[in-house]
Amino acid sequence: MSETDQKEVRYEWRRLFDYRWIVKNISYFIFVATLTVVYIYNGHYSDKTIKNINKAGKEIKELQYEYKTMQSEVMFRSKQSELAKAVQPLGLKESLEPPFVLSDSLDDK
Repeated sequence: MSETDQKEVRYEWRRLFDYRWIVKNISYFIFVATLTVVYIYNGHYSDKTIKNINKAGKEIKELQYEYKTMQSEVMFRSKQSELAKAVQPLGLKESLEPPFVLSDSLDDK
């Protein structure tokens, strides 16, 4: 590259970064800076939202496991044999006679 070419290149760079050019395009710089800040904020916000969704999913799974455990325990304790064992210390016994139906005498007529 010749010396005149180098001077032209330096002149182009100086003209490109001249303070008048910067002042002239300040609104564009502010716009780009604002977009950059919004873009960064959006990234952080989406990361936080994904973490909260994952945390809620884990809590839901834990609650489902707890619900199933409690449901199976209630089903086990409500069996007739388990119920008889539970009330035996209270002195209650299982009835050996079948239940009978009371009828109203008016219904028979």
